[in-house]
Amino acid sequence: MSQPTPQTNQPPSKQKGVLNVFLNVIERVGNKLPDPVTLFIIFALLVIIASHFVAQAGVSVVNPATDETVEAISLMSAEGLRMIMTNMVKNFAEFPPLGLVLVTMIGVGVAESVGLITALLKKIVLGSPKSLITISIVTAGMLANIAGDAGFIVLPPIAALVFMSVGRHPIAGMVAAYAAVAGGFSANFIVNMLDALLAGFTQGAAQIIDPNYIANPAMNWYFLAVSAFILIPIAVFITEKVVEPRLGEYKGPQMKLEKLTKVEGKGLMWAGIATLAYIAIISLMIIPTNAPLRAEDGGIIISPFMNSLVPIIMGLFLLPALAYGIVTKEIRSDKDVAEAMGKSMGTMGMYIILAFFAAQFIAYFNWSNLGVILAISGADFLKSMNFTGLPLLIGFILISASLNMFIGSASAKWAILGPVFVPMFMLLGYDPAFTQLAYRIGDSITNPITPMFAYFAILLATARRYDKNLGLGSLIAVMIPYTIFFAIFWIALFIIWYLIGLPLGPGSNIHLP
Repeated sequence: MSQPTPQTNQPPSKQKGVLNVFLNVIERVGNKLPDPVTLFIIFALLVIIASHFVAQAGVSVVNPATDETVEAISLMSAEGLRMIMTNMVKNFAEFPPLGLVLVTMIGVGVAESVGLITALLKKIVLGSPKSLITISIVTAGMLANIAGDAGFIVLPPIAALVFMSVGRHPIAGMVAAYAAVAGGFSANFIVNMLDALLAGFTQGAAQIIDPNYIANPAMNWYFLAVSAFILIPIAVFITEKVVEPRLGEYKGPQMKLEKLTKVEGKGLMWAGIATLAYIAIISLMIIPTNAPLRAEDGGIIISPFMNSLVPIIMGLFLLPALAYGIVTKEIRSDKDVAEAMGKSMGTMGMYIILAFFAAQFIAYFNWSNLGVILAISGADFLKSMNFTGLPLLIGFILISASLNMFIGSASAKWAILGPVFVPMFMLLGYDPAFTQLAYRIGDSITNPITPMFAYFAILLATARRYDKNLGLGSLIAVMIPYTIFFAIFWIALFIIWYLIGLPLGPGSNIHLP
């Protein structure tokens, strides 16, 4: 995206109130931490050291998903050193968010370079009521998980530009978009790939008790659709009443949008035509029964189409950008296109450095088995508390939220927790769909603040384009309110749903029949 001259960091908000006092403390403490690159190096070293002592203590657990004993593995051994040295490049090259970010930015970078994104902002912002900007961005964020993780990359930078174009703080727009995508990751109006992925694990766990149990990917749909309606206005409120006042006035360069010129209007028209043609081509690869991007069984939710979303999104930016650039004379040859792509990659330098060290840290954490041990130990701890009813369910949500700070993948955690809690709750009379729902709430609410979510590093790197001195504490301080309020209202909705006894989705209820 564009590279505005960053402003200097502003001091913590002086606003009164318990929440702001708490956030001020978080901000001051967090800003005293080393640079995120240094933090990942420290975390990696701590994992290496911790793995040695935990392994020496002989700590092990039984994985309920496989019945295999999982032992802590020391990375301070000859074998550990060999793994660290021989896999360093592989860890970086195969770091999932890295390729996703860079491929997406090829298309986004060209669209930004030729002026397509600015023209779109003129068309949208100048023609829309400013009062609807925040709710539009938050709603787009809630819907973005349809596209998997791509929403974390595309939406926050665009939201920053939208906010800046109307004189609002760009970091507030970026934070609102990220919080909506991350914190509301399970809230959506449409059944998507995550629903199907988690349902597969739920079915396997439920069949421990009932071999005939079949999970439906839409089994949480009613609740999650209502959740989106609840969380959207909450996110808007937090953005406008907590985050923006805290950030204060943006003193960096402003983006003044003037009316579209005739050339820009013509460019947008051809970009629109290119978009429609592109969508038509992709549709032909999906809609027919034997379409190449369907699964072998004809499915769409889990299919090559869903695994192709990143290149599809790249094309969704790239082709309209080419059409726009050719019409507006911003693209006169293939050299202009290559140069635009190169500039886009040039803006990703800080993220690439962060990704390198984050990839090493996460790889070491996985190799040591510390994450699995923490997850299974946490599950055992909750079982040992002998809670029943709502306290048990809320405890499970909080355990899931806590474990999300250490294991970022929703499916990886559910593969571990599902075989423990689904059978346990089934024996207490709860439908597996209800157990899965409790897990999804806990898994989502701490997404905005977990360091194990690699996209947090992208958010920080992007935010520093607007505030070069932005500290980790300052960013966490404006993200925590989303986690707090999402947790309060989502758990409250969960309790109300439980007390009323409403169905969770088609054919799914709170209690087993």
